[in-house]
Amino acid sequence: MGMFDKLLESLAASRKTIVFTEGTDARILDATARILKEDLMGVILCGNVDDVKAAAAAGGYDIEGAEILDPLTYEGMEELVAMMVELRKGKMTEDEVRELLKKSNYFGTMLVKAGKADALLGGATYSTADTVRPALQIIKTKPGSNLVSSSFILFREKDGEEERIAMGDCAINLAYNDRLDKDGNVVLSGARQLAEVAVETAKTASFFGIDPKVAVLSFSTYGSGKGGTVQLSHDAVIEARNIDPDLVIDGEFQFDAAVSADVAKTKCPDSKVAGQANTFIFPLIEAGNIGYKIAQRLGGYEAYGPILQGLNAPINDLSRGCNADEVYKMAIITAGMA
Repeated sequence: MGMFDKLLESLAASRKTIVFTEGTDARILDATARILKEDLMGVILCGNVDDVKAAAAAGGYDIEGAEILDPLTYEGMEELVAMMVELRKGKMTEDEVRELLKKSNYFGTMLVKAGKADALLGGATYSTADTVRPALQIIKTKPGSNLVSSSFILFREKDGEEERIAMGDCAINLAYNDRLDKDGNVVLSGARQLAEVAVETAKTASFFGIDPKVAVLSFSTYGSGKGGTVQLSHDAVIEARNIDPDLVIDGEFQFDAAVSADVAKTKCPDSKVAGQANTFIFPLIEAGNIGYKIAQRLGGYEAYGPILQGLNAPINDLSRGCNADEVYKMAIITAGMA
């Protein structure tokens, strides 16, 4: 079964609605027209009704059937304001909330929270931070999660077979520093944070039909190097096993030990992951971002993401350099995760 077949089956079995925060963007409108033509899900476009319709007409996109909601004229705005004031619990005044909800990223996120939509896809023009911030404030992290992270699912056809791998975190967390309380005590270690990324990325991998064998990466294999991220990656493996004892995870590994059976025989012959890893956890965002782009550009993989992890509802982010086909496929992924 292809990567999208399972998602399309689930969408056919249970009708979902996705909200796009950038309703006038040509790539969003192109993807919306395709989604509606194929009757995959309901679509809400955020923006001024006349502006959205004009942009669709200019591009020749048939968006008949999409619901266009303007935060400036939305009839249920007071309900959303009251709900968000309660969610923020004194951190924002009613006036501050009302002002934020004029912005499509906050408005769209509240539509998901209020049950008007099942999922949200944004970021065609918004930054990642502008997509994640409302999600953190409104949707919030699910029980047991201390942070939001991301992963990319990559696949390619090779010798008639479809290969899939997962990589995290390549887009959200810059680094994994210990979180301290006001007295300087560690309340959440960097290793625990990286371990959560590993566990959540493995869950995402499983969702996309990958049987996760998780390698936590560094520039060292089993202590062959010192300094840098070596201890962090080593400790994250221990923490991840504590979170999920059934998770198949090992490290720290250099990348060659993680993927090459010959190298694994030399460096870590007893590992159940080395030489056959398919889910890769990076100790720094620089490594993760560079790594997935190398796989994409030189390895011939198609990359889908960033897929946000740890939230109570499917909220995903687009690259501002995305094209309409990527929007279409990420919409299927996002709605399918609902």
